[in-house]
Amino acid sequence: MNNLRLKALLGAGCFSLALIGTAMSSAHAGGLERGGYDIDLLFDPAPVTGEVTGTYVMPQRNLKNVKDTDPSDGPLNLIPGFSNSARDTESYWVPSVGIKAGMGPVDCLVDYGQPIGASSNPGRNWAGANSNVNTQVKSEAVGGTCSYKMDVGKGQLRFIGGVFHEDVSGFKEQLVAPIPGAGIGRLDLQGDGWGWRAGVAYEIPDIALRASLVYNSAVKLDSLDGTLDLTQVPSALNPLNPFLGKVTNVSGSSEVPDSLELKLQSGIAPGWLAFGSIKWMNWSELQSIPFCPSGTPSCTTTSPLRLTSLDLLYRDGWTVSGGIGHKFNDQWSGAAIITWDRGTSTGLSAQTDTWTLSGGVAYTPTQNIELRVGGAIGVLTSGSIHTAVSSADGLTYDNGYTADFGNDLVTALSTSFKVKW
Repeated sequence: MNNLRLKALLGAGCFSLALIGTAMSSAHAGGLERGGYDIDLLFDPAPVTGEVTGTYVMPQRNLKNVKDTDPSDGPLNLIPGFSNSARDTESYWVPSVGIKAGMGPVDCLVDYGQPIGASSNPGRNWAGANSNVNTQVKSEAVGGTCSYKMDVGKGQLRFIGGVFHEDVSGFKEQLVAPIPGAGIGRLDLQGDGWGWRAGVAYEIPDIALRASLVYNSAVKLDSLDGTLDLTQVPSALNPLNPFLGKVTNVSGSSEVPDSLELKLQSGIAPGWLAFGSIKWMNWSELQSIPFCPSGTPSCTTTSPLRLTSLDLLYRDGWTVSGGIGHKFNDQWSGAAIITWDRGTSTGLSAQTDTWTLSGGVAYTPTQNIELRVGGAIGVLTSGSIHTAVSSADGLTYDNGYTADFGNDLVTALSTSFKVKW
């Protein structure tokens, strides 16, 4: 009877739209976040549910007034052919797949997603090329999560737990020496690790009320191994540097940060649902990530064997969203969401605050099939790139260039197909 009441109040697609809208608005969140960790399919009331989702995000961050502050290579902004502006972002896909099965008080979810990532390809012909020519980061996570629910008061209390394995890979290219057709150095990396999650939720299906709090642990990448390719940089440029002109195996360590998310929803009138969420992610753990030749006993930012580093100097990320959903009839539902994401940059990147408005519609031709389509539009707020001080070691870091950027646009499109048995 509770499930019938829930359908009468909201319709089959209304709550699902809340999920797809939140996913779109957070797909370009701070740090390296892409799809994050989404286990909301675990709450679907059907005995068995499968879902496939794809989100295409189109950020348009443009850098201007770029000045090379590294005297060893130019400066590049004074060399003909190097522009003082660049597009700092690229469009990207965020896919996810999940299947959930329930029996009695136990529900279990197996899912695949891409929690973090980065995509930036400004090219070699701009004044900040000594920091970035092409950067690509990708992650793939497969997890298993289960919950156990029991009657408490007017509703049900649910205990949640699970594990997931995450693989992170990518590369970064930058201009080491301004040599026509050469001079590019490339760092390739790959690492993987395990994480776990735990949480609680309380639900009153009669009024579509749900409150959930879920913690995702950090994923330690203790063996972040790869290569540093300097074959495009002739050793004759600096005979005292034994790593020029060849490929060197390197290693380091890092982690995908832990996170904590609170989600709330409730029916507020027949056919209407209000929902919101607050999420914290520990991005400040990612400061400067040094890489040394493989086998180095201790690789630190001040080590004489440090060959290169990824200098991020992030601060913690916060994402706050709220929205409302409405059932138009037995087949159509809609939702709208507004999201604020606090920028994680402390000066070395263009990741400032983001405001996003997203929404979509759900079409449910039968009780077993649901199709959702949504879109989002947002503002990447203005700022500048400059030196920054690390919260870890108190040292000052410099990207090798300074730049300004105005308020820029980010848009996204998303679609999802769900089947229930």
